[in-house]
Amino acid sequence: MKKNSKYTYVNATSTTDHGTRIYDVMGSRLPSVTTILAQTKDDEYIKRWKAKVGHEEAERIYNLSSKRGTAMHKFLEKHIKGTGYDDLTSIGKEAKPMAQKIIEIGLTPVEYYYGSEITLYYPGLYAGATDLICEHNGMETVVDFKQSNRPKKEEWIDDYKLQIAAYAMAHDYIHGSLIQQGIIMVCTPDLYYQEFKISGLNLMHWKHQFLKRLDMYYEQKRDYKEERQIDTTELLKEFEKEARKK
Repeated sequence: MKKNSKYTYVNATSTTDHGTRIYDVMGSRLPSVTTILAQTKDDEYIKRWKAKVGHEEAERIYNLSSKRGTAMHKFLEKHIKGTGYDDLTSIGKEAKPMAQKIIEIGLTPVEYYYGSEITLYYPGLYAGATDLICEHNGMETVVDFKQSNRPKKEEWIDDYKLQIAAYAMAHDYIHGSLIQQGIIMVCTPDLYYQEFKISGLNLMHWKHQFLKRLDMYYEQKRDYKEERQIDTTELLKEFEKEARKK
């Protein structure tokens, strides 16, 4: 896959402490998009599921899924960057065909890519690592790769859409781009592939929803918000004003 060097991305480090992921970007410590979403979501469904299957089984499923997802992402990253890679572990043998399915179907319309596994950030507010920024069918696109134990229903993937929206806003703000769409590419261990796209007014809707969650997150950390003079309310109002113009 060809690389287009139109955008220059920053180098950043991240650490995780008690479930909170923090990025150190350009001298600022910023919460990750996944941390913001995790700390502002309704987790009743997850609690019910854990109660149903039991704590140990839930942990086993979570750990297996996490390792499989990490391995699948590694295969995809190496393919995009054109470097050789293989993983002969049992997890690797399961993840490789999942990555190949995404390559065969999901990445076929990608003309070139701008960055893979890169850090994006919105100054003073949040940061995160996105899987791929590329030109997909002639449109600048944020792509997120996901593994899933079973096929996803549209109503189950709100947080995935919020991630896409957050990364699109950060990319546009820092790089002066106009990300036109986001695509979530999902594959299950039995190689069932799904694709979910958000663009246009739908993408704008999810940006708005993410800003609401961002405001909720900082309201939970009011002392920090006041110390750093973070005004997510004004950002939300500004976004809504721009949305009305469109």
